[in-house]
Amino acid sequence: MPLRTIAVDFNCFFASCEQQENPGLQGKPVAVVPVKADTTCCISVSYAAKARGVRAEMGVAEARQHCPQLALVEARPDVYIHYHRRLLDAIESCIHITEIKSIDEVECDLTTTFAPREKALGVARRIKTEVARRVGPCLTSSIGIAPNWFLAKLASDMQKPDGLVVIEESDLPQKLLDCQLQDFLGIGRQMEIRLNAHGIHTAARLCAATKAELRGIWGGVEGERIHARLRGAAVPLDTQRHKTVGHSHVLPPTLRTEPKALAVLHRLLQKAALRLRSIAHYAGALTVYVQYREGGKWEEEIRFNETQDTLKLTHALTQLWQQRDATVRRRHPIQVGLVLHRLLAMQGHTTDLFEHDHEAARERLHAAMDLLNQTYGNGSVYYGGAFGVTRNAPMRISYTCIPKPELEEIDPERQRRVRPLQVETPVDWDEN
Repeated sequence: MPLRTIAVDFNCFFASCEQQENPGLQGKPVAVVPVKADTTCCISVSYAAKARGVRAEMGVAEARQHCPQLALVEARPDVYIHYHRRLLDAIESCIHITEIKSIDEVECDLTTTFAPREKALGVARRIKTEVARRVGPCLTSSIGIAPNWFLAKLASDMQKPDGLVVIEESDLPQKLLDCQLQDFLGIGRQMEIRLNAHGIHTAARLCAATKAELRGIWGGVEGERIHARLRGAAVPLDTQRHKTVGHSHVLPPTLRTEPKALAVLHRLLQKAALRLRSIAHYAGALTVYVQYREGGKWEEEIRFNETQDTLKLTHALTQLWQQRDATVRRRHPIQVGLVLHRLLAMQGHTTDLFEHDHEAARERLHAAMDLLNQTYGNGSVYYGGAFGVTRNAPMRISYTCIPKPELEEIDPERQRRVRPLQVETPVDWDEN
């Protein structure tokens, strides 16, 4: 079975970008955070920080207990996107990128030229060399080479940082036996619990399971696919690219009130709606959540006919917000977020027969607003619910979602050339 796939995974990506930008941080414990506050959490941490017990998603207060010397750096998404694009160029100079899996991970196809082991190793080493030369030595990567993406991804996690691991057919299953169940793609905490309930507690037992066993555990054909991937078969993964669109924001002290938290939610919703239209999808549900200083979390979901209309989504947000009970309203919000889900691609959307004219008019309105925001910077024109917070909730970036700065950022230079329009909501638009 040939080596078909190479997985390139950049180590501690956000923290590494910051260390490359600032030589004074190199070799030191660093944590990238949303805001510099003990109430937030670490997004990315350097290996020096990991060596002192700090982990991504750990609260800053706890991280400081593990490592008092920890340097906190406020996240700069535009910098990470810039490095991401430079890394893609460096890799493309060595081999064509088949798929961008996330901001710090790509897949390349080896079958055309580099399938023999030594050639595959050669291109992996060239990637490391070109990245160091073109982008910088702090941007190290762990590279996995295997017959499929499932195993290549696993191989890239076996040796960090700056690793290079090959898994060939002759290595199976021996090279997998020291892995934990959650090291395998498609096995999260809940699936591990299900596997344990069927007597599968180790990688060795997983590899020994029959196709029928895994089909039963997964409840369908995905179990058979896992069985085949474990043996090196090139079985494609789920290719659905857009499942949710969401944003969240840790509130600075000046915004930790009910009215300001709601205004930030409006800002997040308007950003999410713009993204929804940019990917040509409609949403059929909205989930809103708030975390509180006193502890606890309020979260509710509302469903509706699929839409990408900001005004309809705003009405849904208002309805959810009004449903909160008095106990929740007395608390102090410290983080807000929302997720649009039950997404439907544009080609699958059918216009409501009784809303056709209104929907067409709203589409023209939002197309005009989106064009203004993309031309003059996000926040140049907005609905009034976000009044006073358009400079808050700036662009955020996750590993699996690479935002487009032109859809996210407010450009102060461009904003000086245009006076922002404030559109109060709700509004009864004259569709004629």
